[in-house]
Amino acid sequence: MIDELDLAFDEHAEKGKPRHRRGARGAKKGTGKSGIAFVMAFVLLAALGGGVYFGYNKVKGFFTAADYDGTGGEAIQVSIEKNATLTDIGNVLVEADVVKSTKAFVNAADENPKGKNVQSGTYNLKKQMSAESAVTLLLDPKARVTRGLTLREGLTMMQTFDLLAKATKIPVDDFVEAAKDPEDLGVPSFWFNRRDNKQAKKSVEGFLFPDTYEFDPKLDAKGVLEVMVAKFMDTTAELGFVDTVQKNLSVSPFEALIVASLAQAESGAAADTPKIARVAYNRTYKQKPAMPLQFDVTANYWLQLKGSAAKHSGQLSPQELNDPKNPYNSVSQTGLTPGPIDNPGKAALEAAMKPATGPWLFFVAVDKKGNSAFAVTDAEHEKNIDKACANGIQLQCD
Repeated sequence: MIDELDLAFDEHAEKGKPRHRRGARGAKKGTGKSGIAFVMAFVLLAALGGGVYFGYNKVKGFFTAADYDGTGGEAIQVSIEKNATLTDIGNVLVEADVVKSTKAFVNAADENPKGKNVQSGTYNLKKQMSAESAVTLLLDPKARVTRGLTLREGLTMMQTFDLLAKATKIPVDDFVEAAKDPEDLGVPSFWFNRRDNKQAKKSVEGFLFPDTYEFDPKLDAKGVLEVMVAKFMDTTAELGFVDTVQKNLSVSPFEALIVASLAQAESGAAADTPKIARVAYNRTYKQKPAMPLQFDVTANYWLQLKGSAAKHSGQLSPQELNDPKNPYNSVSQTGLTPGPIDNPGKAALEAAMKPATGPWLFFVAVDKKGNSAFAVTDAEHEKNIDKACANGIQLQCD
């Protein structure tokens, strides 16, 4: 066979000069040999073509995403984290054996017009589903077990518990019980140290970070609170809160957290929050002797702890503002309150960590947008109060 092929090539190269003389007598030179060569070349090309086709299919198989068929079998619940990418979601589904490969899921999501709209939460899915079926189910509101719960800045511990109970169907009393030991929920013990020689109120108040949460439906009250405390710890770590307040303000993190909660409650405009934090620091640490804070919000916090509704500042009576039984009384008692009075958000934490620079000792809301005016002297403060009264903000005006 090789000789014939060699001959075929030789005949092209040196026409009329054959190397062998095995042809039958009378036959035309090269005719039989050329025919055999042609057949053999055809067979070879066919074989090569088949090999290429087989190789193509083999290689193609390497680039095809592994996928299951059908709508799945065994039921399973899968939780999707907040801000998860399609690849993140695919990895979670592969880990749970819902889909066979991340690539198949990402491809199916890309092909679906709403594929990028998968929300965080816990879903009722099935094991070994096709990627297309998994995407379809993740986009079905009925498959979603949990919905996002948004807890705004400035909610008190008890207000937070009420909202959590409604969202999770876990009784409020379970949250109250779980909150009795904040250290058991993940609050390090150093957070309850103070440098002002006052006793710290050990409570989870202040540590339940306000955010939008997707709680795993299998969590109990303690598990839910642990998630929120962990979010607080992550946020303060990102801000460098602990080191900054100790180094730059010479206060403990707990004292700064109290200031953040006070500023959160008193501020009606974001730009004023760092200034209100500065007023709290000035009255407590800069003035000699220290001035009482005289923040109305501390009276309201005491009312809420006793089960009463909070009131507008102008509606608080002198007895409520200066209740001698109120450990959070800031009218006649100097210094910061025993603990935070709410759960401040990131902006309030930043304000307490990096307060505005200024000598202010007074502030009052002066318009219906919540903006405050700040003053250094009593005389300046009285003028600001007159302005607030003229704008219909103060309810107790002469």
